[in-house]
Amino acid sequence: MYYPFVLFRDSIEHRPIFPGLQGDPFVADLSYQSQLLKHSPARDQKAFQEILEQVMASDHQWGFSPYLERRDTLLADCPQMAAEKRFYHLGMDIIVPVNTPLCAPLKGVVVESGYEAGEGNYGAFVLLRHEEQRSVPFYSLYGHLSRQHLPNVGQTFKAGEIFCRIGDFSENGNWFHHTHLQVITEKGLAEGYLSKGYCTEGDLVNMNDLCPSPVPLFRR
Repeated sequence: MYYPFVLFRDSIEHRPIFPGLQGDPFVADLSYQSQLLKHSPARDQKAFQEILEQVMASDHQWGFSPYLERRDTLLADCPQMAAEKRFYHLGMDIIVPVNTPLCAPLKGVVVESGYEAGEGNYGAFVLLRHEEQRSVPFYSLYGHLSRQHLPNVGQTFKAGEIFCRIGDFSENGNWFHHTHLQVITEKGLAEGYLSKGYCTEGDLVNMNDLCPSPVPLFRR
């Protein structure tokens, strides 16, 4: 059995990444048509964080930005994406305050834990490998984390156990406060999608086999 159908098994303990989220989420449109991005330069993430906090303050405890969202404007100043026209978002961005703890959604082992330097990159990140009996292994990737709270490679976590925290601008690739949640198959890992949070329009046809939607993995 393979992802996401493995999540339907009664024997699987599937827990929230951020326990206790209340109320409806704020949907942060970061697409090339975004009205939010018109109020600050795309790479002025501190200004954008202030905008998010203002619009979310009274009605929303948390928010998200969608999987496969097209982000030409946001990424125009990120050379590693712009040069290859990789503008389609392969993760689900979950917006929560800095230092919020992340919990493993399923039992898993840390296979990568490190820091990707550079403007617009992941900053501190963790890759968990999930393997259940009679199921095809897959991976969950978390970017923009706290560098000082990174777990060690080889460390194992039970579902619901805290493994890291949300990072600030100086350690998260200079992004607003959130985590990039991405699911990667073994084929996707072999094809380099650990270091690719975006794809081109031409790549979209293959994404279900490489980086399928992370939405089924996220739960409240």
